[in-house]
Amino acid sequence: MSLVHVLYENSAWLPPLARALDARGLPWVAHFAAEGAFEVEADPAPGVWLNRMSPSAHTRGHAGGIHYVREWLGVLEERGSPVINGAHAFALEVSKVRQHAALRAAGILTPRTIAVIGRDRLLEASRSFEAPFLTKHNQGGKGLGVQLFRSHDAFDAWVKSDTELPMDGVTLLQQYIEPPSGAITRVEIVDGRFLFAMRSATDGGFELCPADSCQVGDAFCPTSGSSRFAVEDIGADDPLVTAYLRFCEAHRIDVAGIEYVTGADGRRYTYDINMNTNYNSQVEREAGVDGMGAIAELCARRLGLAANEVEGFGAA
Repeated sequence: MSLVHVLYENSAWLPPLARALDARGLPWVAHFAAEGAFEVEADPAPGVWLNRMSPSAHTRGHAGGIHYVREWLGVLEERGSPVINGAHAFALEVSKVRQHAALRAAGILTPRTIAVIGRDRLLEASRSFEAPFLTKHNQGGKGLGVQLFRSHDAFDAWVKSDTELPMDGVTLLQQYIEPPSGAITRVEIVDGRFLFAMRSATDGGFELCPADSCQVGDAFCPTSGSSRFAVEDIGADDPLVTAYLRFCEAHRIDVAGIEYVTGADGRRYTYDINMNTNYNSQVEREAGVDGMGAIAELCARRLGLAANEVEGFGAA
């Protein structure tokens, strides 16, 4: 029997997807992917595999899950299993450096960024920026490591302190684009279709996970309530949205939340791609969209495609 196989590591983010799959009568099974074992030479279980591994897994004690899922996805694809947000998309998910390079190559404007390995190198690299500027973790998720420095003295003091370096050792220094609106925009895409755009207020910080579970106690997500999020009035015909759709197609990204900030110069700078995307229920109601429902429907379509492929192969 073909199933939807959900690879996950954060149980708090699973219920909305579970409800959407159940509502559509889809047979599914969850695979806790923070650790485990799989037979490399065995044929994978039949069905569609949905990758929901998060780049912030290490903050929940699941650092090994990143490597585990990376290898698992590779085996699944080599064995011909259909995967949603597969190995190539996942490589972008866990590396903002690769995201930045890919966006630039696609002609999408991004803030100036330097990747730095080594604490001492941070001081030298920062001198090529005028303050203010940002730091970020290369393997991030939920705004990990995002800090704003308005002076080099403040940054120097931070570097010389015992601050923890990123999980993969790569710190990003990035041009700070200050939004006059006090908000950033996140564009949600599923299976090559624009769902909606969401405005997120930044006055409470840069940890902007929209998931409902993040609003009620997750230490790495905002706690000031859903009022931080609202529908942004842009549509599928917006030039930047169409560029995102082309980008996702080119990089085999099935599900994404892509974030940009509009600077004082009026230009829109894209700075992050979230592929383990979550949705805010208040914004969904406002937009008249069911985000996890769209993902469940993508799973259903892929199950149908997989069944047709198997049927056609057998008939041959």
